[in-house]
Amino acid sequence: MSRFLASRCLPGSCSSCLGQGVVNRRGLCRLCLRFASRHPQTGPCGACGRGQPLKKGYCRLCWCQARLDRDQQQAQTGRPRHADLLPYVQKVRRHQLFFLGTPPRHDVVARGVRTCGIRALNLATTPAAPSGQVQLTLFTGLPRSYRFGRINLRTDPVPASPWLFEALRTAQAMAEIRGWNTDTLGKVNRVLVMLLAGYEPGDKIRLGDFAATVRQRGTSVTRAAEIVATLGILADDRPTAFDTWLAAKLAGLPPGIGGETRRWARALHDGTPRTRALASHTVRGYVAAVLPLLTGWSASRAHLREITRGDLREATAGLRGNHRQLTFVALRSLFGWAKKNGAIFANPATHLHARHGEKPVFQPLTPGQIAQAIEAATTSQARVFVTLTAIHAARPGAIRALQLADADLGNRQLTIAGRTRPIDDLTHRVLRDWLTYRQQHWPASTNPHLLISARTAPGTGPVSHGWVTNLQGLAATPDRLRIDRQLEEALTHHADPLHLMAVFGIDDATALRYAASARALLARPHENTPASSPRTQGSAGPNEPTQPVSSG
Repeated sequence: MSRFLASRCLPGSCSSCLGQGVVNRRGLCRLCLRFASRHPQTGPCGACGRGQPLKKGYCRLCWCQARLDRDQQQAQTGRPRHADLLPYVQKVRRHQLFFLGTPPRHDVVARGVRTCGIRALNLATTPAAPSGQVQLTLFTGLPRSYRFGRINLRTDPVPASPWLFEALRTAQAMAEIRGWNTDTLGKVNRVLVMLLAGYEPGDKIRLGDFAATVRQRGTSVTRAAEIVATLGILADDRPTAFDTWLAAKLAGLPPGIGGETRRWARALHDGTPRTRALASHTVRGYVAAVLPLLTGWSASRAHLREITRGDLREATAGLRGNHRQLTFVALRSLFGWAKKNGAIFANPATHLHARHGEKPVFQPLTPGQIAQAIEAATTSQARVFVTLTAIHAARPGAIRALQLADADLGNRQLTIAGRTRPIDDLTHRVLRDWLTYRQQHWPASTNPHLLISARTAPGTGPVSHGWVTNLQGLAATPDRLRIDRQLEEALTHHADPLHLMAVFGIDDATALRYAASARALLARPHENTPASSPRTQGSAGPNEPTQPVSSG
């Protein structure tokens, strides 16, 4: 190496290996110079017949071609890679020329597809799928141990498994579609080799067995599981987020109370043949409403059948407002389900009714609360949330579900929840800044959603509910901003429910409630009037903000 650096280097072709690149004054590359120093004997090569430094009777170029022929043949047969090169060098009759300093040809598989360190796998040749009878699994349900390092992707050949071949080909296609970088594809390939190297037909790969091992290596479990699921051999045995939350909430209750409550919550969440499934947040609200009462009864009761009507009246005597109504609905649902399924003998909540009181009046936000939300929106995604909620009254779920095709900046139109509306100058500027930010950070992402993050950019799903973290804990939350925008429209247009339905696409009951709140506020001019309210001054249109929202 020092002799090569000391000599004057020139671009050209090596006289020994015929590679194009940087050579010294003698016309030799660095590797050929090292080969000649280690093997000073020269003579005609046994394969090509050229007069060159010889190793066991053959020149360096023939040895390189023999290594390439061996790797290509073993990629198809699956034989061990560390085989003797002498039988291959004796058969060399042609040479593959190359550029000096480039990776060897056996690092690149057929059709020019990179496999990120997997050398011996040839994706152009499909391994034969097993046919006929297969060996059935003797023991099922036992946890399987997975670990990295059994196969070195840089030195060992990848087993010629049809499942592994199909998984790697699917990963390559998914990487091209979704814009994965080389590092992401390499991590997914290593996980697939770990899972499918010793796979036997008829077995199921359980997600709970390898999830912890994959997370320790900083690799996404979802990407590898999605690819294995396409083969039909994945068993997702992980508990859902709702199951984990429910088990934690009911951990301290007696089996007669906690077990029946768990069955009731599961029936509401999953649905039954006669009832539809409820939303997860609805079931969580029911469980949270009855949990304090169940915790108090568990000190002296062991089962739901021991709870009487007097216990219900005593436990709900101090409840007021919406909390009282929600608790009554949850108790009627719990004990009605328990009576129907034979868990109790009599339903103590039969005559339990909550009076439907007058709904509270929506109150507008103060200018200070709105200014606090504007100042907290320091990131591009937070500014998008604040702008779409404060101007277009969009729900957070609808904002997360927005697609790139929904934002037509050229025609200045935005489609939210199926309704197309014009874009004002502020919204146009905020969306343009966000699209620029997205292009700079994730230029290769093919996620169709408008808002993406570092976690969702390689996939196709929306961002999570808590993604906009810098807006948490404020009085002017995205939901409060949406309510304030619709209330402002009702105050400006004299509490007309038809106008609210046409502008925001809300149903008649919701429009009537906003109109009633607006009439109640307009009937108290000493407290809040459109003339004195900063949110209602001027003649703002249905899509023009009356309170400026900064985009900076």
